[in-house]
Amino acid sequence: MRKFAYAALAPLAALALASCGSTEDASEDAEAENVEISADGPMAGVDEPVEDPDAATDDTAATEDAIAAGEAAADAAADVQAAASEDAAAQ
Repeated sequence: MRKFAYAALAPLAALALASCGSTEDASEDAEAENVEISADGPMAGVDEPVEDPDAATDDTAATEDAIAAGEAAADAAADVQAAASEDAAAQ
């Protein structure tokens, strides 16, 4: 029964996908003259970007803490896995 349903739905799905397409050639409409625009117009009146002094801070200590925490978590996971293996072997 399922095979019959799949066989009946397959042509319907193909027709649905075919009806969603169009026959227009997109390469004719997309040309450099009408796609690319100069950034001078939209950027008129916009202030120059300013460097954020807080963006370049050195967070080496926080990075090292995160690495240490990750290594501790990996060690704890290895210990749990070893304990589980021992329990499974004992049974």
